[in-house]
Amino acid sequence: MAETSGGDFGETAVPDGAKAKAAAPEGGSKDAPGATPKKKKKVVRLGDFQLTKKLGQGGMGEVYLATQISLDRKVALKVLSKELAKKPGFVERFVREARAMARIDHPNAVKVYAAEADKGLNFVAIEYIDGQSMQDVMDSSQQLSVGDAINVILSCADALAHAHEMNLIHRDIKPDNILVTKKGVVKVADFGLAKALDDEDMSMTQSGTGLGTPLYMPPEQARDAKHVDQRTDIYALGCTFYYFLTGKLPFEGDSVLKLILAKEKGQYESVRKLNSSVPERLELMIDKMIQKEAKHRYSTCTEIIADLESLGLESETLSFAENDGAAPSRSARTRSRATMTGGVTTTGPSMPQFRTSAEDVQEAKKKASAGDSTNWFVRYTNKKGETQVKEMTTRQIQQGVLSEVLDVKTQAQKKDAGTGFLPLGAYGEFEDLMKKQLVKTTETVRADSMKDMYAKIDKEDRRRKRWRWLKNLTENVLGGFSLIVYLIIVVAVLGGAIWFILKVGYPWLNEYINKDAQPAATTPADGAAEAGTE
Repeated sequence: MAETSGGDFGETAVPDGAKAKAAAPEGGSKDAPGATPKKKKKVVRLGDFQLTKKLGQGGMGEVYLATQISLDRKVALKVLSKELAKKPGFVERFVREARAMARIDHPNAVKVYAAEADKGLNFVAIEYIDGQSMQDVMDSSQQLSVGDAINVILSCADALAHAHEMNLIHRDIKPDNILVTKKGVVKVADFGLAKALDDEDMSMTQSGTGLGTPLYMPPEQARDAKHVDQRTDIYALGCTFYYFLTGKLPFEGDSVLKLILAKEKGQYESVRKLNSSVPERLELMIDKMIQKEAKHRYSTCTEIIADLESLGLESETLSFAENDGAAPSRSARTRSRATMTGGVTTTGPSMPQFRTSAEDVQEAKKKASAGDSTNWFVRYTNKKGETQVKEMTTRQIQQGVLSEVLDVKTQAQKKDAGTGFLPLGAYGEFEDLMKKQLVKTTETVRADSMKDMYAKIDKEDRRRKRWRWLKNLTENVLGGFSLIVYLIIVVAVLGGAIWFILKVGYPWLNEYINKDAQPAATTPADGAAEAGTE
């Protein structure tokens, strides 16, 4: 646990969070007038551990710096909170996690010393790391050099490979859980989410627990945290690697849902685009680590170690370590494995030592020194696609393979043998080199295939966007045209109605009104009658 700021252990650092209170008000109590006020005793010791100060707060409780009295050594004490201890199953989970962590015995993993209960508190004692987390390093430096990044990732891959050999997966690899001591030793911390692959008890993944960190976890872990394997850690380690080299995460989103959708889509900016100092082969390795589909990733951390070490770019010591040069380089240390058999730890065989490209050249020179006088006829295809046959020495052929001038299709014939042209791999002088060349070619073809697939997906996505834009434009134009036609019809109807009223309706109405207003006309008979009367 990297040391964090915190005062000396006192009232505010009691594991249960309760401050000492006076037993009676000032001046005495009812039971004992004038008696000296009493305070609750502070918890300053748990079992064999003397508490010193609070280091921080975790998801399951508080963490303290303590001294293991019997062995006189500093430890970090992780205390389960009383609230969680009251919940069914949490104490069992706490103990299970401690046992899982205790099985991991590796120089690049934080060790577990004890898991006990005392004074009603459950706690686990783990190795105290007097350094900082890689997130702290990134906060200050923003980006790591290629050598430093490879050094850290190789150390993490070593620790994870050891855990995976015991069917344990971490499930929460991220910069915060990668610690670096003052001497520059990398330690993977917080195996609290570690899960045994053969453990049928799935309580650790119920109710959202054990899900890891969304920024680094793979899509399958977001979908179903119960059924994951070591490739989950490889994906998270790849995202961490990307972050170390670029200062950015490959997938981002302003919500967890958008982040998961971005990972499901599987598209991100090229590492080399953000950091031109990253070699193309290293970019392909990172791409392989963070593939969306688990089947397309590295299957083991051992494969990652072999490929990274073949680059020969690992820094001897970490440039950001406080005591630079105090710790031996990771590649200089013997990578012995501890094999857990029936609860007994025995030292297993050391990991195979993979040569760097520079060492390959030296080895090739040694092998060729005795055979430089042997001449060969070599048939190969040049960059123009032309087939050529040249006379070469053994050393020249080996250098041609290392420099990638000669590929796996190259054939050779011994000048004095007369056996005909055979593939280079058929000759003992070139067998090892061609095997490596074949592996590299296979990985390159696979990476190119993945890039082509992504390019096709991207092209299809752009085509759909163009059609969507054209469709929206057409719909908008047709909608606008329809609106204009509608308005014209409305205006025409209103205009026709007004015309009808003015030209037909109004004259008729006027005539009708005037007709009713005129007096009735008198007939001639009526006039004569009126005259006779007079």
